[in-house]
Amino acid sequence: MKRPTPAPLPAVPSPPQGGSTCSPAKPVLRCFWTGVSFLVAGLALTACSSAPPAPEWQMNAKGSAERAADAWLAGDARVEAAEWARVRAELTRTGRADLLARAELLRCATRVAALVFEPCAGFEALAQDAAPAEQAYARYLAGASQPGDAALLPEAARAVVAGGSPDAALAGLQDPLSRLVAAGVLLRSGRATPGVLAQAVDTASAQGWRRPLGAWLTLQRQRAQAAGASDEAARLQRRIDLVLGTSR
Repeated sequence: MKRPTPAPLPAVPSPPQGGSTCSPAKPVLRCFWTGVSFLVAGLALTACSSAPPAPEWQMNAKGSAERAADAWLAGDARVEAAEWARVRAELTRTGRADLLARAELLRCATRVAALVFEPCAGFEALAQDAAPAEQAYARYLAGASQPGDAALLPEAARAVVAGGSPDAALAGLQDPLSRLVAAGVLLRSGRATPGVLAQAVDTASAQGWRRPLGAWLTLQRQRAQAAGASDEAARLQRRIDLVLGTSR
């Protein structure tokens, strides 16, 4: 039987009728239609439909992308690197730089969630072949959104670039990873309030995401130290030690 040709990559897909089935109890990126997950929609275009089964490369790339994100947030760099090598291997089979660019953006988004602010080098190498939506999302991750980007961004990102209350924008996001990425973007663009930090800590804690939790707690401790709140700084250090497994 002839294998079906994958559908073209959409710009920013909309949720299917009936709303999202995502929930905090599901592993990160198991639902492909909300928040940050628009980045992997192109890797599983038929996963939520009655269409013929998706090609093998598509499902392999999707699964490895999910596992890589899970591993990074949990603090397992070795597994994350191995899974992302598989993602790249599967996507290069297609010869589609646009899909690979989208996957690189997903990887960079998980870095921003954990306050690892570095150039998104993998995406930058492919940017000339990326769609406008992906280019807008790259600027969003860098905290450098332009006025015309809002219409190209997923709904979760639009609330952040709208310029309203950072605390309210974050509180309105239901997807945990989208909320952490948004908090990182707010920090990177100089708009992170104490309330933003508190929401980021609570989100990472609720999901059991060791890497971003340690990063956001460390930032809280630094701000407490700068404010002369030594007791609060000490309390936060004890919590950091607990997260990192260094407490006695």
